[in-house]
Amino acid sequence: MTDSTHAPGAASAAAHADTPPVGVRTRFAPSPTGFQHIGGYRTALFSWLLARHAGGEFLLRIEDTDIARTVPGSVEALIAGFSWLGMDINEGPGVGGPYGPYFQTQRRAIYLDYAERLIANGHAYRCFCSRERLQAVRDAQRQRAEPPRYDRHCRGLSAVAARARAAAGEGYVVRLAVPLDGQTTVRDALREAITFENANLDDAVLLKSDGYPTYHLAAIVDDHLMRISHVVRAEEWISSAPLHVMIYQGLGWEAPRFVHVPDVLSKDGKGKLSKRHGALPMLEYRDLGYLPEAVLNYMALLGWSSGESADILSLDQLIEHFTLERVGTSPARYDEERLLAMNGRYIRQLPLEGLVDRALPFMERPQSAGGLPDGVARPLDRAYVARVLRLEQERMKLLAEAPTMTAFFFTDRLVYESALLMAKQMDRERTLDGLRRSEGVLAAAGETWEAARLEPPMRALVTELGMKPVQLFTSLRVAVTGRTISPPLFETMEVLGREVSLARLRDAIARLASPA
Repeated sequence: MTDSTHAPGAASAAAHADTPPVGVRTRFAPSPTGFQHIGGYRTALFSWLLARHAGGEFLLRIEDTDIARTVPGSVEALIAGFSWLGMDINEGPGVGGPYGPYFQTQRRAIYLDYAERLIANGHAYRCFCSRERLQAVRDAQRQRAEPPRYDRHCRGLSAVAARARAAAGEGYVVRLAVPLDGQTTVRDALREAITFENANLDDAVLLKSDGYPTYHLAAIVDDHLMRISHVVRAEEWISSAPLHVMIYQGLGWEAPRFVHVPDVLSKDGKGKLSKRHGALPMLEYRDLGYLPEAVLNYMALLGWSSGESADILSLDQLIEHFTLERVGTSPARYDEERLLAMNGRYIRQLPLEGLVDRALPFMERPQSAGGLPDGVARPLDRAYVARVLRLEQERMKLLAEAPTMTAFFFTDRLVYESALLMAKQMDRERTLDGLRRSEGVLAAAGETWEAARLEPPMRALVTELGMKPVQLFTSLRVAVTGRTISPPLFETMEVLGREVSLARLRDAIARLASPA
């Protein structure tokens, strides 16, 4: 970069620089280089719960200085994910707040100002080394089996010489002047104090040649100016934490409390959770029919324990019980099967009307988007949908399963293999006789078409025919639903109604009587 005058905004943005945080203020500060999955949202959730438990504030900041890697739509998706999960934001994009702007690309003048301050007080320096020279240094270090790091070639330049070269238009970066000896201690809320030998640390780049900061400078400046009391972030940042402590010290600031939370690993434990290891962008969980409260509950248990025997916890309970003392340091493992099972438990706990509210949008989607067949008239009859879902609720694990599970309740004609009508140890003739006798019994049941009135005469017929219940009822189930697995048979027939049930039974008889 070249020298730049400080923008007027830098002074005003720094107005709160020496004002300590009031209460608990936490943040989530992702880079918009992709769509956040459960791993990132879990870190955000811990930060959010910490603030909510203490009656504090939660802030969203977008660290978008890596412009080339920014993914369009990722910020909008991130915010939509927070909204879906019910995690409200006190300050940030779309919300505003007293310490904005909340996009780092809009805060460039602020970082330039603090980089200059670090240079002025000897805690940073300008580095004019070319990429070619830096690559040559790294290659030589690798040949000597040394860890690659900057050789501090420009650290010895006098301030006068450095300013002159910059004023002449020569490009440079700004590097942190790490002490050459001694130790730096990082205090982490989840661990014992961690001490680093300064001699093993690199003079990290704080300001790039394009004038944009690296994470090391921008996050520290923003966390301080935004009065963040607790920095909750992934444990991968522990190795960089001593550099951050040095920056706080170099600017004369008190560091916030660091909370480096454990990683979320893939189910097999072989790597950090990522798209490659089965992680989905958060909004895909929404589109698959997960309940936000189930996802939130599951995420909270990835590295944290409530101390209670129950693992189903409401949002209010999570807020009440959350403390840093119960956050572990061992990596957690993402298990989609466990999440799916938890989602099923949440669905079973929904009041029927609540299930209807949530399942209807999935059922009324176009068939191409996973909804009911396009031949089914929309909007659906809500009262009928409630009767249907009451039967399916116990088996449902995802809201998106509702159209597939319930389609036979809405379609006029069933599609199935006639062979399914014949249960084990049953042949065509015996099955056909059983279905014909069933049709006679059911037709005689009269207009009061209720499960409690249908089941007794059918069980009597089973005895009369010398069959097992499963043999006759399997045939009957396939006849009226087109499936071998369905909700309770007679309750299903009650919801389908007399006319539909008998018509489907007669169709099944015709299939067996005149096989193709």
